[in-house]
Amino acid sequence: MATMIFVNLPVKDLDKSMAFFTMLGYTFNEQFTDDKAACMVISDTIYAMLIVERFFKTFTNNEICDTSRHTECINCLSASSREEVDMIVAKAVAAGATTHKAPQDHGFMYGHGFQDIDGHHWEFMYMEQEA
Repeated sequence: MATMIFVNLPVKDLDKSMAFFTMLGYTFNEQFTDDKAACMVISDTIYAMLIVERFFKTFTNNEICDTSRHTECINCLSASSREEVDMIVAKAVAAGATTHKAPQDHGFMYGHGFQDIDGHHWEFMYMEQEA
């Protein structure tokens, strides 16, 4: 069995966060979604748990990161083309995200990213397989 990953992210408003990611084309596993958390399906083995902040705090003794001042992590996902990278970022910005820097073109590798409505940092990267 392949290893699965569940990235746990605190969100301020679960309904707004779900609407944001739905606009990017993601779906949610209803079996693991309620009024406290939602299981966003990224792939067969990658999931993001969007967890309401007050519930998220029950899993840690640490403060929740203030994403307006700090980067908690960078979630980087692959894309199938440069065009897909640009399309995802454009959809995210249209849905309320902000970009933090210009696209990065390294010839064989191309990436761009955004901060979602809760300030979480997402990157999308295309790499030419031959390289």
